[in-house]
Amino acid sequence: MCTDIDFNEIPAWVCWFAQDADGIWWGYQVEPNISHQSWYENEVGASIRLGKGERNDDWLLTLKRIK
Repeated sequence: MCTDIDFNEIPAWVCWFAQDADGIWWGYQVEPNISHQSWYENEVGASIRLGKGERNDDWLLTLKRIK
């Protein structure tokens, strides 16, 4: 997995990150839910766009907990 995310720029509240099928990287406060071709916030936490990478057919494998 290659990312252009600067981990020094991620807000302290972000505990999860993942990439959607279209290449957009997101940070989440709580573990996100899965949609058709993307992830979405869990209604109890915040989310933030972190950057854009290449389209990714293996986007389901990108969900990672960082804290």
